[in-house]
Amino acid sequence: MTVCVALPARVAWVGNRTATSVPGRVSLGDAVREVELLLVPGVEVGDRVIVHSGYAIAIVPEDAAAESLALLGYDH
Repeated sequence: MTVCVALPARVAWVGNRTATSVPGRVSLGDAVREVELLLVPGVEVGDRVIVHSGYAIAIVPEDAAAESLALLGYDH
């Protein structure tokens, strides 16, 4: 069995939107990753998002993100 834990990463940069793509970067701790933001309309720098396979799939409220990160021992 495979277990996937998705952590709420913070959006650090949102690029120029096209009809088929919204490039972006997210950070979690010292890690910064390139992601696709097309599936989360209205996302802004500073929002927390869940990323799966390189795609942000949901915006997470800050209080829920803080709770999840604290439970897993991440300094947010």
